[in-house]
Amino acid sequence: MNPYILSILLFGLGLGTMTTFASSHWLLAWMGLEINTLAIIPLMAQHHHPRAVEATTKYFLTQAAAAAMLLFASTTNAWLTGQWDIQQMTHPLPITMITLALALKVGLAPLHAWLPEVLQGLDLTTGLVLSTWQKLAPFSLLLQIQTPNPTMLILLGLASTLVGGWGGLNQTQLRKILAYSSIAHLGWMILVMQFSPSLTLLALMTYFIMTFSAFLVLKLNKATNINTLASSWAKMPAITALTPMILLSLGGLPPLTGFLPKWLILQELTKQALPLTATIAALTALLSLYFYLRLCYAMTLTMSPNNLTGTTPWRLPSSQLTLPLAITTSMTILLLPLTPAAMALMTI
Repeated sequence: MNPYILSILLFGLGLGTMTTFASSHWLLAWMGLEINTLAIIPLMAQHHHPRAVEATTKYFLTQAAAAAMLLFASTTNAWLTGQWDIQQMTHPLPITMITLALALKVGLAPLHAWLPEVLQGLDLTTGLVLSTWQKLAPFSLLLQIQTPNPTMLILLGLASTLVGGWGGLNQTQLRKILAYSSIAHLGWMILVMQFSPSLTLLALMTYFIMTFSAFLVLKLNKATNINTLASSWAKMPAITALTPMILLSLGGLPPLTGFLPKWLILQELTKQALPLTATIAALTALLSLYFYLRLCYAMTLTMSPNNLTGTTPWRLPSSQLTLPLAITTSMTILLLPLTPAAMALMTI
């Protein structure tokens, strides 16, 4: 892609997100979301592959439906209450509709079906943008809405953690596995959103760091399915040794960074007298942990076929930058000791 066009599209992505961040009026927030969607569509379709075009079309239709639903709900709110302000939502009907529209935008279960299919059709760089940056604007709106019915968010969160764990079990495509991982992590964030928004933001930032390192490892390996992971030990033994820790951190295993948000979220749910919700969420984390362990097994304990076709990629040096991978990997593995500092920042 032409660097000037790429710069304009990336600027559009940033502008759309920042517009939504800065808006207090629903029309301006909707406009920011639309700019965001229109900026990423050419990035998704840039390879002109039939699968990429199909994924782009699915993404566009889903986001257009969510945006139309959000616009209709905000208009309904203005009609019922005379208010366009985001923080002045009082009527339960438009609040429910807007919550569901934003859930469709980020891919929360049961409105998640588009996310694995779309991510599967994209290259890893665009998939990383879709899994991280594209979540920010809808999340900023979800955090501003005062939901009168906490049960709906808890049900959305539990459904997402269940679907995210269950859906990834029988997958062999890495991008689909990462999509289901995204759904599960979003479920954890939604569970605690109404009780501790700062904890939701902490979980979101931690998820971004871990997903960034996971995508960069796969990009360095040029891996798209589980079988291609087996040859990584010959190309990059150090990264292959560290990747299981990245994956287990995504699964939330102590003493890695991914344990930090899960631990604090379970603690907060228990404080809010929701022990059953906390127990179900903790059990669904085991489902996710299973398919992360499967990836670890494929990467470190299986050997690739040692024929000429298999050995050729081993001799080709990678031209990609490894500094971002080194930084995010260190953060993915080693940030758990900063838990007291994170908790202190959340109470400010």
